[in-house]
Amino acid sequence: MFYPSPTRSSTNHSCVYRPFFDSLALIRSSILKLRWCIRRDLTHSPPMAQPLVKKDDDRDDEAEYSPFLGIEKGAVLQEARVFNDPQLDPRRCSQVITKLLYLLNQGETFTKVEATEVFFAVTKLFQSKDMGLRRMVYLMIKEISPSADEVIIVTSSLMKDMNSKIDMYRANAIRVLCRITDGTLLSQIERYLKQAIVDKNPVVASAALISGIHLLQSNPEIVKRWSNEVQEAVQSRAALVQFHALALLHQIRQNDRLAVSKLVTSLTRGTVRSPLAQCLLIRYTSQVIRESGNNTQSGERPFYDYLESCLRHKSEMVIFEAARAITELNGVTSRELTPAITVLQLFLSSSKPVLRFAAVRTLNKVAMTHPLAVTNCNIDMESLISDQNRSIATLAITTLLKTGNESSVDRLMKQITNFMSDIADEFKIVVVEAIRSLCLKFPLKYRSLMNFLSNILREEGGFDYKKAIVDSIVILIRDIPDAKEAGLLHLCEFIEDCEFTYLSTQILHFLGNEGPKTSDPSKYIRYIYNRVHLENATVRASAVSTLAKFGAAIDALKPRIFVLLRRCLFDSDDEVRDRATLYLNTIGGDGSVVETDKDVKDFLFGQFDIPLVNLETSLKNYEPSEEAFDINSVPKEVKSQPLAEKKAPGKKPTGLGAPPSGPPSILDAYERMLSSVPECANFGKLFKSSAPVELTEAETEYAVNVVKHIFDRHVVFQYNCTNTIPEQLLEDVTVIVDASEADEFSQVFSKPLRSLPYDSPGQTFVAFEKPEGVPTVGKFSNILKFIVKEVDPSTGEAEDDGVEDEYQLEDLEVTASDYVLKVGVSNFRSAWESLGPDFERVDEYGLGPRESLAEAVNTVSNLLGLQPCEGTEVVPPNSRSHTCLLSGVFIGNVKVLVRLSFGLDGPKDVAMKLAVRSEDETVSDAIHEIVASG
Repeated sequence: MFYPSPTRSSTNHSCVYRPFFDSLALIRSSILKLRWCIRRDLTHSPPMAQPLVKKDDDRDDEAEYSPFLGIEKGAVLQEARVFNDPQLDPRRCSQVITKLLYLLNQGETFTKVEATEVFFAVTKLFQSKDMGLRRMVYLMIKEISPSADEVIIVTSSLMKDMNSKIDMYRANAIRVLCRITDGTLLSQIERYLKQAIVDKNPVVASAALISGIHLLQSNPEIVKRWSNEVQEAVQSRAALVQFHALALLHQIRQNDRLAVSKLVTSLTRGTVRSPLAQCLLIRYTSQVIRESGNNTQSGERPFYDYLESCLRHKSEMVIFEAARAITELNGVTSRELTPAITVLQLFLSSSKPVLRFAAVRTLNKVAMTHPLAVTNCNIDMESLISDQNRSIATLAITTLLKTGNESSVDRLMKQITNFMSDIADEFKIVVVEAIRSLCLKFPLKYRSLMNFLSNILREEGGFDYKKAIVDSIVILIRDIPDAKEAGLLHLCEFIEDCEFTYLSTQILHFLGNEGPKTSDPSKYIRYIYNRVHLENATVRASAVSTLAKFGAAIDALKPRIFVLLRRCLFDSDDEVRDRATLYLNTIGGDGSVVETDKDVKDFLFGQFDIPLVNLETSLKNYEPSEEAFDINSVPKEVKSQPLAEKKAPGKKPTGLGAPPSGPPSILDAYERMLSSVPECANFGKLFKSSAPVELTEAETEYAVNVVKHIFDRHVVFQYNCTNTIPEQLLEDVTVIVDASEADEFSQVFSKPLRSLPYDSPGQTFVAFEKPEGVPTVGKFSNILKFIVKEVDPSTGEAEDDGVEDEYQLEDLEVTASDYVLKVGVSNFRSAWESLGPDFERVDEYGLGPRESLAEAVNTVSNLLGLQPCEGTEVVPPNSRSHTCLLSGVFIGNVKVLVRLSFGLDGPKDVAMKLAVRSEDETVSDAIHEIVASG
């Protein structure tokens, strides 16, 4: 975002800008004074007191020292005692506050006692009439965030300042009060805040508006009552007041599309004077255009004329904002783009680097979709290649590469060659990707572009830069057949001096697939075999595989390949030796030159379609026997979601009905396991599987845990059992479940486990039927029953006769939280308002003494089993109140949202207000029952 130029409208707005920078000027002056004192102390102190910082010989006496050098929290807290002196020294007090603010902003944590002592000491400084010190006091109170019972101490002083005749006191007091107060006190000062919004002094009005923007996050109901005053402030002649008022008014109405459209309609008629507010209005206008789409009758976009008129504004940032908004319109036409491209072209020759950068970056984006529209700017952008700002030069080059024609390629390559050595790797990568796109656009120019890529490949650079070049050459080889042999030779020359193992192995793999298809494959053998002698074990093993591919594909090269592979049999690494042995036996290492079998070629060149994770699991589970391991028995389905799909920002679920964010492989595995149980075939879709619940103590003879599988009408208990006694074999293992304390559950079936050898986990299942869609709860007692047989340690054979035995397990409970699925929302406020208050249930609870507020938040969140939203599960240090937002889906696919408000009621007692909204009132009541019974 651009900021207004200080040379524009300085006479009109100097009174507005100056007060907002006074606070920064005050801190700066305090730092300068502190520097002067440190420099004076260093100059007049004895030699032993000199700091352990050596000055460079070429520095003069005016060398600057950090005023915060060697600051320690304990020493600063001792200095803070000056706040208690009967005769206050404003300069000294300001210096101490500056040090405290530095410590807080550096992440230094203050204990509860330390924070309280500093807060009470700072409040005593209100008796000073020094304006500079008073402003430092305001900053300190905001940063230290006093607790609810401490706020009262300073409230009266702040309210007095809020009604003071000194505007600076009023503005800062409003900011501090709104930062430290809760909803109760806010309602008491609401009248003063409304008056401040329409105050004649722009500093006071802006302070109140900014406070409203912050308060809208925690107390939206109160701030929404200020709409009339904020609407009046939008008409203010002060630039920043209009800017802040428009921002607040839009946030108040942002969830009402019709209200936002009316706001934009009224303001686009010329009532906005502030350049900053104008930029905001342009963004809101673009939002309305995106949501409304094209006018079906006239074919024209609504508000497009307004955006075009902003291109003639006197403020540069408004012009740029309008131009960027036009270029980002959906389905923008060349006619609509023309005026925006014209003003951006003017910015390219501006004397201000920020304007040149903004213009060329926007044109770079436009060139991706409308390259012809940017062609007229090419001459101006060519002059930017030599710009001192490397970011501007890089964007200019990449834009030219996207918009240039075939005749200009050679000229661009000459300019880029000198330019590449002056920029960082991250910019080089951008240029390489642009060159790759240009080569695919003009295939006949592949020679010059390929030579350029090979030249920069030999230069110094990091892994990402070299990988980008290699990837580009590989893509060009695949898409441009004529470039194959030249590209392969460039890659062969690169691996001669490549320092990155990953790139060497990738190139060798690619060479093994593409090299045999060239006209003269033998010329690549030398480069490949050199890797066997000169590289590490990983690269040597890859080179062996590449040699084998050449031998399998080209019969004439087999004798030479056999000689080279036999030499690899004496390698120091076992992986290299094993591969050489395998390939010699596979492609006929007896010396006879015969045509390679199709199966061998499929083995060497075919795609390995079995997931490695599945293969690893199958090999671990394979028990050596007379029957050989069959690779066809390995499942080919992918168990987990691809990493790229997991992290794709555009595919992140945004609604309550989205699938859970956890790894789907666990739920899929449970579903497949239950589908193998015939009795569960008619239970329907699995809603949720709980985490394993331990039913035995650690280090006992039998280890048992249970997983609760929740269906719409059934609950299945999966008991995972492990026998930890080597001398015993358990047979007919089952769990006897007593549901006498779970009246609404009726047992459907019990599936025993036939055999449970030592240290080999097994599963037994017990299923219960329950009322459909109801969060039925109950307590179950469990007894493990089995037949135990003694095992002979020498032979491993079990005796024929066994003894029935049983083992008492821990009780198991099915709670209401088992029927809740964790599902997050991206915008909690929007989701909350969309559900509406129809089925909202609100109540207050006393949680009793707790170690901390964070412990209370964690306990309730775990009890409900919902997903924390927007990071609200983290409680700031020393907080005495906190709001936690939770979301999820109740059984039956009922969306549910929870707002928890915590507060300390006394030293350690915690009070909680629970507000629940859902699509079903019974679900809202069920959430409250979970808390009440928990």
